[in-house]
Amino acid sequence: MINNRKKIFAISGSTRKNSSNEKILRFVAELYKDELEVEIYTSIDELPHFSPDTKDEDVVPVVNNFRQKIESADGVIICSPEYVFSLPGTLKNALEWTVSTIVFSYKPVAFIIASASGEKAFEELDLIMKTLVQTEIADNLKLLIKGGQSKINEAGDFVDEQVKEKVTSVVIYLMKVIEELNEPV
Repeated sequence: MINNRKKIFAISGSTRKNSSNEKILRFVAELYKDELEVEIYTSIDELPHFSPDTKDEDVVPVVNNFRQKIESADGVIICSPEYVFSLPGTLKNALEWTVSTIVFSYKPVAFIIASASGEKAFEELDLIMKTLVQTEIADNLKLLIKGGQSKINEAGDFVDEQVKEKVTSVVIYLMKVIEELNEPV
């Protein structure tokens, strides 16, 4: 039997275990398990501090592994909180490790900011990702969930059906973009 599921590398921007952001990614993985092979990356805090002086041949294995997972994925989903009106430092650090590569170049990427407010992190991630992807990211691939912790319960179930529908909409659109990229010309 051929596995036609698309590989999605899902990055949680939170270092908190069982965070709302991780729950959203687990929801996506479970809901689309027949269509997507979702790997949730929860080791973002294990990446060393980025240094532009590090040459590619000196990059530690954990960074190479992170880059390879992005490169080999059909698409990437990032789900992150906002800390002090910005992205969490660990997520920004992880993304900086990809700057000298082309792992994100023209890669289908979706992102969700689930936080109390989240507007500044949303703007920041949009700017960073369109730089890394080298193209605009469609509005259908971006979602801001204000009051993120109140939208999903401890068990990982959405308590707000509208937010649940918006999350599924983002994932469906990401799958559509991936399919369009894989269509023969």
